[in-house]
Amino acid sequence: MTILQALDGYYRRLADQDEPPKVPPFGYSREKISYALVLLPEGEVTDLHCLLENSGKKPLPKLLAVPQAVKRTSGIKSNFLWDKTSYVLGVSRRVGERVAQEHAAFRETHETALADAKDEGLVALRGFISQWTPERFEALRLFSPDMLDTNLVFRLDGERGYIHERPAARDLVASRETEAADQSGFCLVTGDTAPIARLHTPIKGVQGAQTSGATLVSFNLEAFESFGKSQGNNAPVSEHAAFGYGTALNALLERDSRNRLRIGDATTVFWAEADGVGEDAARAAEDAFAMLADPPPTNEQEARKVADVLENIATGRPIEECVPEVRPETRFYVLGLAPNAARLSVRFWHRDDIGRLAKRIGQHWHDLRIEPQPWKTPPAVWRLLYETASQRKAENIPPLLGGALMRAILTGNRYPRSLLATIVMRIRADHEVNGLRAALCKAYLARDVRLAHEARLDFKKEDVLMALNRDEPNPAYRLGRLFAVLEGAQRAGLGNVNATIRDRYFGAASAAPGAAFPMLIRNAKNHLKAIRGKHGHGLANWFEKEIGSILDGLADTSFPRILSLDDQGRFTIGYYQQRESLHRGRSDDTSAALRDADLEDHEEEG
Repeated sequence: MTILQALDGYYRRLADQDEPPKVPPFGYSREKISYALVLLPEGEVTDLHCLLENSGKKPLPKLLAVPQAVKRTSGIKSNFLWDKTSYVLGVSRRVGERVAQEHAAFRETHETALADAKDEGLVALRGFISQWTPERFEALRLFSPDMLDTNLVFRLDGERGYIHERPAARDLVASRETEAADQSGFCLVTGDTAPIARLHTPIKGVQGAQTSGATLVSFNLEAFESFGKSQGNNAPVSEHAAFGYGTALNALLERDSRNRLRIGDATTVFWAEADGVGEDAARAAEDAFAMLADPPPTNEQEARKVADVLENIATGRPIEECVPEVRPETRFYVLGLAPNAARLSVRFWHRDDIGRLAKRIGQHWHDLRIEPQPWKTPPAVWRLLYETASQRKAENIPPLLGGALMRAILTGNRYPRSLLATIVMRIRADHEVNGLRAALCKAYLARDVRLAHEARLDFKKEDVLMALNRDEPNPAYRLGRLFAVLEGAQRAGLGNVNATIRDRYFGAASAAPGAAFPMLIRNAKNHLKAIRGKHGHGLANWFEKEIGSILDGLADTSFPRILSLDDQGRFTIGYYQQRESLHRGRSDDTSAALRDADLEDHEEEG
């Protein structure tokens, strides 16, 4: 099933639900409306109703189903039965001839469409258009400058509904849609012969895209066209199907949608198919995916619940045992979109049943696990991606990395090579090794090893360690541990310094240990001498024994000249686990001495 077919099916599911409808009917779209002009039957403005909602920090427009918005770029086109103040009233914060032209377009559109109207509401609107002049805006005390450039609808005095909701108005909208149809043809989405959409519904709500909406399917240059066909006829989709998929996608992307999350530069939406499992099972599947893919960051009880579910799924328990409301065979869809000028790019598109998706998310969680655990809440994908970005800003996340990482999680395939490369690069640039970065290195290596064994490749068996292992023979891992011990000796001997060996030499030691470690070990002798002067021989002897134990475990007496990218990841894991062991240990006198020596490093935040 294609993206458009799945979205069109989701629209039909939403449209068939009970009142109130979650999606507008054909020919309508949900738009941000701020005010309603109340009209007397003869068209005189008698009141102004504010529709702004005050549930947040500032008033926000109300989303109303209105006749579908026209596509406007630089041209002047009027919406039907609603629009912004420059079109409806001829007033705007902007100054110039364009405002008058926009108001004239609104008058012309409605004078033609309402010429034969008999409905009381439509007659009132026709009367308003015939008698309104922009100069009356300042004369009427109802209006204020705050409403300039907001969207307006109309309401007949004494009625609760809006004029565009009246049956006569709906009939008029339907007739206009039929007249606007370009030509009939074979629809690639439904397989029916029907009027083909020339332009498709604009998609709003994708982070970074134009606020007026971007298109998923469009042809605006001759280079994209073929056989003399123009615009939508190059990929024929019926008016109803184009409206259906666009409306469903806009519903998923709404501000308060629970089916939307951000992953890198991709705005991600997801939904379940109710056919064969029922509406309740589909909603339960959507809730379960949202919980697993984007765990709650603050609620400790909910975070523990998510962690328990992930741990159980990772150990092989089926999702229906962990979340009883979910039917594992429920068909599920995940779509990632990113802005591309006036269009949208598909970062990833995945379809599977929720049982397999949950198992792969659980496997991702298992691959990511590292001790000591550096988080209180199971990390969402966006939290992991922040570790790849300069200053941990979303706009600095490497392009395409979010989509590649999400594909790996959803499919169970290898993580992108660029993930490990970016983490190593960021550690070198920031001089910071935290738990999430070490966990990403561990996840990449653990999955790579496991998949290689599953494919029965000629690959050396190796366990990528979840917790500190003093017997692990891997040279890169041991060198990471050694670097942490040398850093600990420096702090014990010199106290807090402006630049530790991590700040100065971590990048060199992890990439070219043959050049860095001989010098670091020579310097460590001075640090040990300082420790004896401050803390006595016991602590110094412990450091010497620890350094000797790590060096004795190296098979080769010389340090490797360079380390591969994978080994730099192992170096990071060894460093993190040894460093945390130094200041988290509580069982022996050495740990107490280290704490007394001000070895406490920063605790990892969850």
